[in-house]
Amino acid sequence: MTVDPIALAESHWRQRGWHEAASGMRMVTTLTRVQQLLHQRIDALLHPDLTFARYEILMLLDFSRRGALPMSVIGSRLQVHAASVTSAVDRLERDGFVTRSRGEEDRRRVLAAITTAGRRRARAATRILNEQVFAETGVSRRDLEAAIGILDGLRARLGDEGVSADR
Repeated sequence: MTVDPIALAESHWRQRGWHEAASGMRMVTTLTRVQQLLHQRIDALLHPDLTFARYEILMLLDFSRRGALPMSVIGSRLQVHAASVTSAVDRLERDGFVTRSRGEEDRRRVLAAITTAGRRRARAATRILNEQVFAETGVSRRDLEAAIGILDGLRARLGDEGVSADR
């Protein structure tokens, strides 16, 4: 018989007398594990040339008016560290999906721009993800909407900028 390690951890929390924290620990650990599982699924579908992080950058650039954004804006919008953006853009550039240049008005700004190949790859990846992940989450529409409401509310209470608990 397989044991659920998260349920086991919750049991240990309760045995140690941490009853008030046990369910919260289980929720946080479960969310983390679900994120890991979704990323594994997505990365397997996008393999070998994309990860979800690189896909997000391509989509952000594809959605932008000019197809280009300063690296600092990419990091801010995706809420990731500048070093992570640099590493992901390095790989996207090596694969021919983006180019990098200095801003014309401010030469200190580094711009990442999506290429035609990058747009094609982003749109092909979106078709795959829409069909095999986003449209097939494994939960009912009602549960999906409830989960979004709960998670948006949690994000708002935790101070995530721009999110509203009222959908």
